[in-house]
Amino acid sequence: MSTTVRTPFAGRAVPLTEVPDPVFAQGMVGPGAAVVPAQDAAKLTVVAPVAGTVMKAMPHAVAVVTEAGQGVLVHVGLDTVELKGEGFEVLVEKKQNVTAGQELLRVDAAAVRAKGYNLCSPVVVMDGKSDDVAEQAGGPVSDGATLFRILTEGTD
Repeated sequence: MSTTVRTPFAGRAVPLTEVPDPVFAQGMVGPGAAVVPAQDAAKLTVVAPVAGTVMKAMPHAVAVVTEAGQGVLVHVGLDTVELKGEGFEVLVEKKQNVTAGQELLRVDAAAVRAKGYNLCSPVVVMDGKSDDVAEQAGGPVSDGATLFRILTEGTD
């Protein structure tokens, strides 16, 4: 059995090891992948990578817990917490049920880039182990494409 984790927006999928942030690159938050939006994307609509319940909804990041209890974090950009919400619009709230593909955040990507922030966006299984993740995408990905799968008990 597995859970499909979808891309939060279109862009280029890269392994976490290529994320220019040691906390994500070393898998300290959990395993997963990252999506880099197109350099000319002025706006981003960030969608839920899985169905579940919103555990945290911050301007720069949203965590959704699946029915199976897996926490999936979408962290939009690197160090973007420093913007204190500037350039971000939160569309969901804590404890809200969401479907995969439902809008979570809107981002003024041009404004965030103009302030010098990298929009490389890690999508990770919180507190997961590296062997919990399989079939990671690489290269160009469209909205809602499979980014990776979370393997669950009973998986071959």
